[in-house]
Amino acid sequence: MGSRYGGLKQLDPMGPNGEVILDYSVYDAIRAGFGKVVFVIRRDFEEAFKSQVGARFADKIEVDYAFQSLDDLPAGYSVPEGRVKPWGTAHALRAARRVLHEPFGVVNADDFYGSDAFQKAAQFLTSPAVEDGKAHYGMIGYPLKNTLSDHGDVNRGICGIKDGYLSSVEEFTKIMREQDGVCRGDNLHGERKEVDPEELVSMNFWVFPTDFISRIEDHFTRFMREHGNEPKSECYIPTVVDELIRSGAADCRVIRTTASWLGVTYPSDKPAVVESIANLVKQGVYPAKL
Repeated sequence: MGSRYGGLKQLDPMGPNGEVILDYSVYDAIRAGFGKVVFVIRRDFEEAFKSQVGARFADKIEVDYAFQSLDDLPAGYSVPEGRVKPWGTAHALRAARRVLHEPFGVVNADDFYGSDAFQKAAQFLTSPAVEDGKAHYGMIGYPLKNTLSDHGDVNRGICGIKDGYLSSVEEFTKIMREQDGVCRGDNLHGERKEVDPEELVSMNFWVFPTDFISRIEDHFTRFMREHGNEPKSECYIPTVVDELIRSGAADCRVIRTTASWLGVTYPSDKPAVVESIANLVKQGVYPAKL
């Protein structure tokens, strides 16, 4: 919704020929071998999005749409009085349940992940899975220090890692480097805690087998039962993954990438992102016009 950005940052031009960040993500996904893209959007800007973004890819990759709406809830649940925002990233992914029938990756529309990240995701999804009774997920990881904004706080999933696999994911909000130079954020209990800037974080680039959608449905239904009456509660993908890891139902490989992550949380972030993309074009990583 771009509340901190002041508009639809997903549609804000960043490339030298008017490209938006999502253009680069789809371009990199096509190069990596992905065959379908599903845009999860709000119904109220469907027309603008389809004409300005989706139409660019119609002859290059299979395109589908899913719509995240506040009242798209499991049977028996309703929107509590005063609720105005959707229910978070797990709810957004759940919105695509009727059009996702393949193993898939998940990315944010307003984050620039880099070509190597998509190559690594594709390699993970096309590698034979170990048959050990567990579900096998993957996450592209970036150091926290490389994902902070100079212009305000950010939300991140801080990852615990053991032997190359996620052991935990703890969602932090309002992360920033404070005046004393220490990086701090609020955990899900509202406690302000110090976080290590070297820790790998989830930038919401995940890779999942098809049946993860059913896991989302189960978790989100329980979330609504426990937190559905709270006007600002949100259900996050990292929280779902963390629960499945802790229960032994799944593991999640941390996939380290050499790509540079870029983001536009605030309007003042835009010039640095524009400059970074221009440099990648100069280096030949991307054509001047996608």
